[in-house]
Amino acid sequence: MVSLDDAVVARWEHGGKRYEVLLNPDLVEAFRNDPDSVNLDDLMAVEDVFHDARQGERPAVDDVVSTFGTEDMGPITRTILQRGSIQLTTAQRKARVEAMRQRIIHRIHSEAVDPRSKSPHPRSRLELALEESRFSVDPFKRLEVQVKEAIAVLKPLIPLSFERINLAFKVSGAAYGRAHQLLRGDLRKEEWLGDGSWVGVVDVPAARKADLIGEIMRLDREAEVKELPS
Repeated sequence: MVSLDDAVVARWEHGGKRYEVLLNPDLVEAFRNDPDSVNLDDLMAVEDVFHDARQGERPAVDDVVSTFGTEDMGPITRTILQRGSIQLTTAQRKARVEAMRQRIIHRIHSEAVDPRSKSPHPRSRLELALEESRFSVDPFKRLEVQVKEAIAVLKPLIPLSFERINLAFKVSGAAYGRAHQLLRGDLRKEEWLGDGSWVGVVDVPAARKADLIGEIMRLDREAEVKELPS
C-alpha cells in the first residue's frame, strides 16, 4: 500500500458532489488498462472514497450508493479514474513528467541508431531534439504509446533507424551462468560445444550492440562474438 505522502488524488465531480480516492501513481495507468491486473491494496493509500481526501472528509454512504450503485471500492475507483482526472501537486507533476521523459529517451537510445554512423545518438542529442519538438510528456500514459509518439515527432529532426541484428556469443562454461542471465531475454538459440564452451545467439536492436558486447567481454575476456546475417 502506497504512503499518503506519495499518493495522488483522483477526482470526479458528479451531481454537484466531489468524489476522491488516494492512489499509488505508479499503478494508475495499469489499473485503467486492466483493473483485474492490479491488487486494490497496492493501488490505494486508503481503501475509502472521500469528498476531500486531503482533509479526510467522507461522503454519506447513501450518496456513494446513489452515485456509484455500490460500496465496493473496485468499481468506485474504476469510475473515478475513467470519468475524472488525476490531481497532482506542482512538485509531483514535475517529478513524474521528468521521470517519464527519461524513460522515453532511454528506450529510444536503446533501440535506435543514426543510419549514417550505425551508432546510437547521444542521449543529450535526443533530449535536445525532444525539447525542440515541444513534445508533451504525459506522466500517466503508457510508455510504449509515448515512445511511438516521440519517434514520430523526432524523425523530421534527426535520422533514426530501428535496425535489428543477430549476434552470436561464445563464452566459457564458467561464464555461462552470468552470460545466460544477461542474454536470456533476447536469446533465440543456444548450444553447448564439445570443448565445454557455450554459444548463444540473440536478436537485439543494433543500438545495443556495443553495450552488449562490452558487458559480455567483462564477464569473459576470452569471449568471442560474431554478427550473423539477418
